[in-house]
Amino acid sequence: MTDGPQDGVGSSIWDRLRRRKVVQWTLAYAAGAWGLLQGLQFFVDAFEWPNRVLKLGTVAALVGLPLVVAIAWFRGERGAQRVTRKELAVVSLLFLIGGGVFWHYQRSTPATDPSGTAAPATETTAATPVTDAGPSIAVLPFDNRSAKADDAFFVDGIHDDILTQLSKVSTLKVISRTSVEQFRDTRLPIKDIAAQLGVKSILEGGVQRGGDRVRVNVQLIDASTDAHLWAETYDRELTAANIFAIQSEVAAAIAGALRVTLTAGERARVDALPTQNLEAWEAYQLGKQRMARRTSEDLAAAEQYFRKATLIDPSFALAHVGLADTLWLQTEYSGKAVEPTLAAADAAVSRALQIDPDLAEAWTSKAGVALGRTQYAEAERLLRRALDLNPNYAPAHQWLSLTIRGTGRFDEEIAHAERAAKLDPLSVRTQTNFCDSLSEVPQRYDDAAACYERAIQLDPSSPLAHGSLASLNAYPRNRFAEAVLQRERTIALDSGNPSAQVELFAISQDLGDVTRATQMAAALIDRWPEDYYANIVAAVDAGLSGNEAELERHAIRALRDVPRADYALRLLRNADIRRGRLEQARARYAAAFPELFEATGPRVDSHARFAAIDLALLLKLSGDASGANALLDGSETVLRGLPRVGFAGNAIANVQIHALRGDRDKALVALRDAEAAGWRGPTWRYYRDIDPNLASIRDEPEFKAVFADIERDMARQRAELAKLRKDAPLDLGSSR
Repeated sequence: MTDGPQDGVGSSIWDRLRRRKVVQWTLAYAAGAWGLLQGLQFFVDAFEWPNRVLKLGTVAALVGLPLVVAIAWFRGERGAQRVTRKELAVVSLLFLIGGGVFWHYQRSTPATDPSGTAAPATETTAATPVTDAGPSIAVLPFDNRSAKADDAFFVDGIHDDILTQLSKVSTLKVISRTSVEQFRDTRLPIKDIAAQLGVKSILEGGVQRGGDRVRVNVQLIDASTDAHLWAETYDRELTAANIFAIQSEVAAAIAGALRVTLTAGERARVDALPTQNLEAWEAYQLGKQRMARRTSEDLAAAEQYFRKATLIDPSFALAHVGLADTLWLQTEYSGKAVEPTLAAADAAVSRALQIDPDLAEAWTSKAGVALGRTQYAEAERLLRRALDLNPNYAPAHQWLSLTIRGTGRFDEEIAHAERAAKLDPLSVRTQTNFCDSLSEVPQRYDDAAACYERAIQLDPSSPLAHGSLASLNAYPRNRFAEAVLQRERTIALDSGNPSAQVELFAISQDLGDVTRATQMAAALIDRWPEDYYANIVAAVDAGLSGNEAELERHAIRALRDVPRADYALRLLRNADIRRGRLEQARARYAAAFPELFEATGPRVDSHARFAAIDLALLLKLSGDASGANALLDGSETVLRGLPRVGFAGNAIANVQIHALRGDRDKALVALRDAEAAGWRGPTWRYYRDIDPNLASIRDEPEFKAVFADIERDMARQRAELAKLRKDAPLDLGSSR
């Protein structure tokens, strides 16, 4: 007997499905599939398979549903009471396909090390990321889904802009571009990426550019569950206005998905239209991408891209900011003349602020110009304004820590450096800056050294951490042999940066390799005749060799770029004292440090402490003993909160203060204590042979004995360096 008469037109679809047991099969399949997916979730977690395995399992279950329905229908039609061989073959095929998928992804999952940890894209960062209690997000590099590989810069530009838009939301922690860049094309699971970056959510996306259209796909993922919180596709005509509209919509949607409220000011900044010219925007993006590499060649190329963007659209504020940044960076990385370059940078950033007074990037850039001019109080004011506008702007935190460095405000300095490091945890630049802050505290020298090593692991080819570790080893830690090799490594990694060679000059001079130091000074001034650092080195070398005319020429040249350069002022002061030009020397200090000449008394801060000591000698020689003592008192107060050794150390400064006051015994005790603590300069030979601040104790036997001990120590370290060179040739892949 067949079902024919019962399946007539008069029967309901539901009755037909029930009689053929399609409903029962479907419910049984759904229950079984749910159970299998739960088991699959267990294996995904247990074996750290990519979460896409679970997604494919879900897709496979959905694909299998119509097959099960079809089998049930035809079995009902035939009245079959058992599963046929064909049906069994279909089910077996589905299991084989599923097993093949699992095997493939188990094989393609990143290999584990002996400890069982999946090989990460990067090593542990210097500032170990900790997931904040509040909402946090990392925007991974977008996929280029365009037909042209050349569109990569365009895709990266949209990614960077979306990231920047999100960073304007004050209550949302947003990881900076340099850190997420480490995960381009990664196969790490979302959970592992989030753990390395210290965030709760991840934004993935792709961009397709074709003809006059652009399509942007984005999806927001909860890192702990791999669940999709939100996803959207934007398909628009390719215009600058539409690109920025997409970015604003994405930022607003993510804020909503993460339950973050935008203030009216933040909403206005997110919705702002930086430029309506697509060509200007593209030139700006190319400039940003070249500037991020921080080599002299790339900075020069970035400058040209930013200039192009400002010419195409003079009202494009961010392009003016980019131009300002790449200009003042070239004074440090490329040896450009400081003052004219800073003047051009100042003009560019001032134009940006005229266009958009609420642009955090512009306030940060203007602070960079102020720092280049050693206007620390002004730089701090500007950076705090930038952080009011965008608390998530990592460069502002980084530069604020630099600005207050050397003031003794260690906790505040480290807090801002650490905040920048957390916002950009995989950036060598921000991590090295955090290590630099740690190196200001004597109790944390070993922490700083370990921090530098971790920063080097992030990118062994970056010169930043290598150079800073060299400075730490040379002066606070008195490990000159290691420092020389590390400085040489820094130069090999970026030979176009004069500052690295300047510091190798200082280390070589202090180690006692005077011939090499003199050769380096000549090479520096020959290659970078207008560079501030090169002129300081040439002036120091001339002073140590007794060539006063060359000393004055180079010191005056350095002061033209940095009027508050206390070391250049000191060298000129010495020459003026020898020639009896006390008023001329005093006038130089009055122009550079007017706060030391205030009618109510000198105002000595951390940035004027050394100048105050040097000026005190001038006043003493001029007969103004009370004025000299006021300067020494102010300097002594500032020095109490600073470490004894290192670049900001107070060891030799305390010796100078006691000597200028006529406290011979205190001065000699302080000198011996400094030597015992590891003080070796920079340029300790200057203090032994030249410094007029120490003239009153230079002939004392204890003075000579201390420097004889330093000389013997340097001879020992020269021998150690020779052995290191013999045993371990230069290796650019390691810091040791």
